[in-house]
Amino acid sequence: MVQVVSLLGSILILGAYIANQIRRIGPLDFSYVLLNLVGSAILAVVAVIEQQWGFLLLEGVWALVSLWSTVKLLMKKSDRVLS
Repeated sequence: MVQVVSLLGSILILGAYIANQIRRIGPLDFSYVLLNLVGSAILAVVAVIEQQWGFLLLEGVWALVSLWSTVKLLMKKSDRVLS
């Protein structure tokens, strides 16, 4: 089951990357950062379960950076709505 969840997280991140490479979404699109956030968070949880500390560092930082980008995009969007 952990492998299935791990594959899902990987597919989300790779899907965002591929969509960006073929110019379907941009790196500042909400869907791009959200796919990265969810995918990396899933993989970070898997890393904790599997006690893979190097992988946790990679995916944990990836998730935090994606969370920061998501929050920035949401704040920017709310500023436009309020203006």
